[in-house]
Amino acid sequence: MREKLEEIEIRYNEIEREMVKPENLSNRELQSKLGRELKSLESVVFKFRELKRFEDDHSVALELLTEAQGEDRKVLDDEIKLCDEGIERIMEDIKILLTPRDPRDDRPVIMEIRAGTGGEEASLFVMNLFNMYSRYAERKNWKLELINIHESETGGAKEIVFSIEGTGAYSLLRFEAGTHRVQRVPETESQGRIHTSAVTIAVLSEPDDVDIDIKPEDLRIDTFRSSGAGGQKVNKTSSAIRITHLPTGLVVTCQDQRSQHQNRHKAMMVLKAHLMEIEESKRVNTVTETRRLMVGSGDRSEKIRTYNFPQSRITDHRIGFTTHNLSGVLLGDLEELHEALKIAAQAEALAAGIKK
Repeated sequence: MREKLEEIEIRYNEIEREMVKPENLSNRELQSKLGRELKSLESVVFKFRELKRFEDDHSVALELLTEAQGEDRKVLDDEIKLCDEGIERIMEDIKILLTPRDPRDDRPVIMEIRAGTGGEEASLFVMNLFNMYSRYAERKNWKLELINIHESETGGAKEIVFSIEGTGAYSLLRFEAGTHRVQRVPETESQGRIHTSAVTIAVLSEPDDVDIDIKPEDLRIDTFRSSGAGGQKVNKTSSAIRITHLPTGLVVTCQDQRSQHQNRHKAMMVLKAHLMEIEESKRVNTVTETRRLMVGSGDRSEKIRTYNFPQSRITDHRIGFTTHNLSGVLLGDLEELHEALKIAAQAEALAAGIKK
């Protein structure tokens, strides 16, 4: 482990030097790539430097102890004990930090929320979840940008696609991928019966331009007029874009930007994210056939969480975590839930040696 920590620190120092070289300062793509790598190594490097300080203090105290007497000896004994405890604590922290890390953790995120079973009630819950993530992004000082929305007649949405950019966004939001089930009494239900609806969420990491190479002949690009709830939301020009990737049959639509060029750029970004996710899924399936927790797997067929309104209860079925803070969670208070999922993922990765 010591050799690995020293290699990481050497690489960290190399990246710092690369980023300030005059010929690299204006290269935004390289700066972004180096910045992400630097950020991914930062926690380990800082812990390693803290470990070395404890080790130095420990060595000095041991050396002084050979000649110390009386009260000085007691002080040095206490100092050595504190150093031993500090070294042990930091080593445990480093073990967790060295757990194989998803290289996408610090990338911007593309999230897609789609109504599943439940009709209009599912569409309303799509909007509930979008508002929840919007408030969560505000709490984390992340930037959220709407890419596409297909609204329903009653104030909900059949589909919402948006991006979130901020430190550690993917590392936390990847836990949201899957089927979210809601149990509540719809406003239109006169008998007070509880209805169950479902919404699916995909969480994709935003790719770099160099990540995915798409051949122009593999694309069919159509333009059309943006649709919406009416009024100012309806675009009078054909600025909306629909891109079909012919080899895979993937279809991506973007109509929320102001111009056709912007919509095309965003649609291509979403398409690349989908294609990168397909390649990543193939790689993961090759590495391991079983992923018990499936946190961050992007599998939308699995029911991962239930929101029970009558009991103000949220249950995450992957780890058996339950909280009765439903109103707080819907207002963006996802920290407790994500912390529990993160701890479970780290424990699984440490035990099984798989990517968290």
